[in-house]
Amino acid sequence: MKDAYSIIKRPIVTEKSMGATGIGKYVFEVDINANKIEIAGAMKKLFPQVDVAKVNTLRVKGKLRRMGRGTPGMTAAWKKAYITLKPGQRIEMFEGA
Repeated sequence: MKDAYSIIKRPIVTEKSMGATGIGKYVFEVDINANKIEIAGAMKKLFPQVDVAKVNTLRVKGKLRRMGRGTPGMTAAWKKAYITLKPGQRIEMFEGA
């Protein structure tokens, strides 16, 4: 089984994702091969004080970018997860952001 830190890579801190924290949704970058059950289990290990109600995932495609003077290249594809907590619960790490 994968380690919880290899499944949940980092939080996504954007204006849109911080607005969703008010309704109990948190956004994380996750391993591209992780499924919803593994993501929920990793959240329980990393944040034992919260209960996960729902997990929604989506894959973000890599974009075409210029590398240097015109050489085309691609950014990496990645996966993000929208974690919905049970009502009344919060993750304290996001409160100061």
